[in-house]
Amino acid sequence: MTDSKSSYLRIVKATSIFGGVQFLNILISIVRTKLIAIFIGPSGMGIISLLNSALNMVSGITALGIETSAIKHISQQYKENDLNSVSSIITVVKKIAFLTGIFGMLIVMIFSSWLSQLTFGNPNYTYLFIYLSVTLLFKQLSVGKMIVFQGLRQLKILAKASFYGNFIGLLFSIPLYYFYRIDAIVPSIVVASVSSLLVSFYYSRSIKIRKCNVTNSQVLIEAKSIIKLGVMLTLSGLLTLVASYIVQIYVGKNGGLTEVGFYNAGFTLLNSYVGIVFTVMSTDYFPKLSSISNNNIKIRESVLEQSYMSILIITPIIILFFAFVPLIIKILYTSKFISIIPMVRFGMLAMLFRAVSWSMGYVLIAKGDSKVFIKTAFGFNLLSVVLNMLGYYLYGLEGLGFSFLIYYLIHLIVLKRITNKRYDFCFDLEFYRTYAICIMLCFVTFFISYLSNSLLKYSLMILMIILSLGFVLYNLNKKIGFKFLYNSIIKKKND
Repeated sequence: MTDSKSSYLRIVKATSIFGGVQFLNILISIVRTKLIAIFIGPSGMGIISLLNSALNMVSGITALGIETSAIKHISQQYKENDLNSVSSIITVVKKIAFLTGIFGMLIVMIFSSWLSQLTFGNPNYTYLFIYLSVTLLFKQLSVGKMIVFQGLRQLKILAKASFYGNFIGLLFSIPLYYFYRIDAIVPSIVVASVSSLLVSFYYSRSIKIRKCNVTNSQVLIEAKSIIKLGVMLTLSGLLTLVASYIVQIYVGKNGGLTEVGFYNAGFTLLNSYVGIVFTVMSTDYFPKLSSISNNNIKIRESVLEQSYMSILIITPIIILFFAFVPLIIKILYTSKFISIIPMVRFGMLAMLFRAVSWSMGYVLIAKGDSKVFIKTAFGFNLLSVVLNMLGYYLYGLEGLGFSFLIYYLIHLIVLKRITNKRYDFCFDLEFYRTYAICIMLCFVTFFISYLSNSLLKYSLMILMIILSLGFVLYNLNKKIGFKFLYNSIIKKKND
């Protein structure tokens, strides 16, 4: 029982650590965006956005997906807190990070004129891309350090490095934009990448890895398996980008640029602000899953625990969003974006299905099942395009939200079938009971949000918020035990 409680407790701790850090990082991003808007205006923001988009596109391809695949390999080889067991693989990862960083930098330099033409429609920004090419090297070297932190499940170090890297970059960027305005764009981007690199180097000193000489043949053997999975992940990411691009073109041709703006605003809200819950939880979940990838029984336990915690965490968030979505949209955007509310409502329901399918989806990556992974990635992205285009054609923006809901329901069913057939995975009866109640709470609140009587609607909304929080706290107490949680905190303070 204690082992089970400890496992659930670790999920809560990991989520709380990174939840707080990601919240602070979002605040930093908001402050940076506001200051940029004040100091250099809309045109300057447009230049920064386009430069970053182009650089991220190149980085996404040249990095070869090692930021995920390398974590899997480090976690698999890390044995019982013995750093010597991973010294060789970490050495290899650092070399791969350096080489892919050099590769990305050279690609940007060589194709700087083409990138300028493609991004801005003219070659006038060629020199900016040449100056910024070094940021791909800095970024990849920093990623190499972060991979080690996450692979070893050094979550506090990873959280600190992530936050302070962003914070220091912001502190140096403010005076640059204040004094040099639009001319500060390139220096500020470089400074941000340098600060992240220096902070990651600083924190890496706390992890004492034995120096080890790795032969070229060893590097090639290890790199081959890391890059093989990494390429599959990169290809999957590109398929997602292409799918989104096709849908945006379709929406633009049928509804105009304003509708494209609404589409992006809605899905940014769902994927970046609500979806960040999954990003936070994956920080500890993926390394853990990778370390036990050869044991289907332990994988089943881990996926079950993560799915259970995911639905408990996401349920009150969904209900709170239903209650305050008009206010949230006005804060994050403006009142002009109120028309995306129906789309976001359906999209929020989808997150409940996404929480479970997300937990199962990581099994394919942890197992290194690259063939099945790429087949499912292709199939799911094709399904996404078809459903989104059909949804928009029939019901406009609201149809996009509904298609998002249908997509994740199918996503859950298909992944459940795949993991059951290939890895003998299944949920227990207790999970299904809890999940059914979470679904009921969310759907009831969804229908309440359409009531026309404001007093009745918000009275019932408050009741649903109280019920959902009570249900979540009851189940957390059952799985962890608040007394056990209190004792673990006290023990840690005494240590």
